[in-house]
Amino acid sequence: MSLGEHFREFRRRLLICAIAIVIGGFWGWSIYDSTIVPWFEAPLAYVRSEHHYANAGVLNYSANGVSEAFGIKLKIALWFGVLVASPIWLWQIWAFLAPGLTRKEKRTGVLFLAVAVPLFALGCWAANLGLPNAVDFLLGATPDTPGSANLTDAQKYVSFVTKFILVFGLAFLLPVFLVGLNMVRVLPGQVMLKGWRVAVMLIAVFCAVMCPAPDAWSMLALMIPMIMLYFIAAGISVLLDKRREKERPAWLDVPDDQTSAV
Repeated sequence: MSLGEHFREFRRRLLICAIAIVIGGFWGWSIYDSTIVPWFEAPLAYVRSEHHYANAGVLNYSANGVSEAFGIKLKIALWFGVLVASPIWLWQIWAFLAPGLTRKEKRTGVLFLAVAVPLFALGCWAANLGLPNAVDFLLGATPDTPGSANLTDAQKYVSFVTKFILVFGLAFLLPVFLVGLNMVRVLPGQVMLKGWRVAVMLIAVFCAVMCPAPDAWSMLALMIPMIMLYFIAAGISVLLDKRREKERPAWLDVPDDQTSAV
């Protein structure tokens, strides 16, 4: 496949992903008031009820003008579209890489890709469990006195929640991308195992930078599963490398001096 064909293929699959996200966005727009907004505000309600921060976490939808509420609704709808369209855009990523793989690697990849969607959903679910604690930590400094109130900027709160969910979901896809790189012979399994110290350090930096909540518990909740998933991906990659080595033709192992003599 020529370079131009690769670009056209990339553009086609990118268009499919965009259409799927827009369709999911329309669905999110339709259930915004009835389902999504109550879910977004649930952590704030939890903090107020459990810890009696009566004046904390009141969302302000007009901090940046009259168009603020519309912009927030559009942003949340598209974010919802990204979540519900995850099976489609994950498949498109895989389909773009698949032409360079053998038939056996494609079968293995399809089976492994079937794990990608549950992993993404698991990451989002884990973030949903940790979100109330993160909001509790951040709003805990609000004085609970009659003269104090926390009018939270709705735009910033929405950005915090959407980023929190997406970062966890994408982080749980780490083994999918690592094994994918191994299948296209870019990242051997032994390299992953030998470089585990560097990988752990990079994961720690990633979690510290990307985790929206500044508390250590949120960072650890993201970091520990990522490290576990990294070693799982390394183990799978080592097994795939061994299987490819067994299937390697014997004539490829002929020494160079014998080859030149022939």
